[in-house]
Amino acid sequence: MFVDVVKITVKSGDGGNGAVSFHREKYVQAGGPDGGDGGKGGNIVFIADDSSSTLVDFRYKKKFIAENGQNGGTKRCTGKSAPDVIIKLPRGTLVRENESGRLIADISGDESVVICKGGKGGKGNAHFATSTRQAPRFAKPGFLGEELKLTLELKLLADVGLVGFPNVGKSSLISVVSAAKPQIANYHFTTLTPVLGVIKTTESSYVMADIPGLVEGASDGVGLGHAFLRHVERCRLIVHIVDVSGCEGRCPKDDFEKINTELARFSEELSARPQIVVANKSDIATEEQISDFKQFIENNTEFPFYTISAATQNGLQALLDCIEETLPKLPPIKSYEAEPLSLVELEEREKAKRAFKIEKLESDYFMVDAPFLLPIIRVANMDDYESLQYLQRVLRSSGIIDALEEAGINENDTVAIFDFEFSYVR
Repeated sequence: MFVDVVKITVKSGDGGNGAVSFHREKYVQAGGPDGGDGGKGGNIVFIADDSSSTLVDFRYKKKFIAENGQNGGTKRCTGKSAPDVIIKLPRGTLVRENESGRLIADISGDESVVICKGGKGGKGNAHFATSTRQAPRFAKPGFLGEELKLTLELKLLADVGLVGFPNVGKSSLISVVSAAKPQIANYHFTTLTPVLGVIKTTESSYVMADIPGLVEGASDGVGLGHAFLRHVERCRLIVHIVDVSGCEGRCPKDDFEKINTELARFSEELSARPQIVVANKSDIATEEQISDFKQFIENNTEFPFYTISAATQNGLQALLDCIEETLPKLPPIKSYEAEPLSLVELEEREKAKRAFKIEKLESDYFMVDAPFLLPIIRVANMDDYESLQYLQRVLRSSGIIDALEEAGINENDTVAIFDFEFSYVR
């Protein structure tokens, strides 16, 4: 099964919490704080994998979650950092955000790409000892990991793309010039998935892609073309194959113009890509048909023109020589640059991380929904004055106290944050 677009969810690990601990040793009094730092959460990492050419595996597993870092320990021991989750993608996969469509990465090179960074570990209480605060009974929670909903879109990497109407001989051509074994039969849409073949030359090699047959209206989703036009976008050279014999009852000139129209409608950049026009099935065409089509191409375009028969292999060597001479003159396979967030978007996302909601349930009872407070509440020591002071500073700096006052909170009203409740005092 060929799958080239999937949606997945990834989440990096949270950092471990810092530890609250005090040194205990025989004959050592007041050893002081020795709580260690939390470990780092695991990253989500994407790498290119040449052994796969489809995203079918991601239809069955759509969530990838990294482990959290371990909490800090006594004796200033740092918690163990969590391992990274390494996800292998077919080379040529584009990674986009679902909501905005922003391109995050193009997995085409050999380097790995960190998509979600794991949260940093929180600091243990050993970091907060001062001359006036010699026994801090609080530590910092670990930072939360990142979570993203992504769209993976595969665009195959090929030097040469074969395009044309169904049953014009694209599969026959690639089966003859390479070791690829596409399905070949005398009916339309025999090829339902793109097929890659490697053509070896005397000095190098290149990759040729057989793109499933396009039809008129392909750029609007007609036939199979709309699903596979994306795979032509990276090709450095387009080999446009036309059935010059007209055995399907179509006019070769119309076929040529219709396919180029669909390429232009899909992408202006794609329509400007270098082309080689190939008149196939010359073994069953008349000399008049071949001459008429050749004159049409020469009068209306500057594309090189070759006449071949994939069935009898007549004229194939001249075509391959032309491709071999043309490719070194062309730019490398197209790669896509990641789209960074603007300063405004970065600010908006930082605000979203600190977002909260206040709901007045009764006249004297307020509930605060603030996900960013969960790790802080989890490690807060309610019996320690300094720990409560830190929590109060966070509530004030985040704007929660101001929002409660705007909502009409009064002295001794109850405020609930998760499982923690306290009475409001001005």
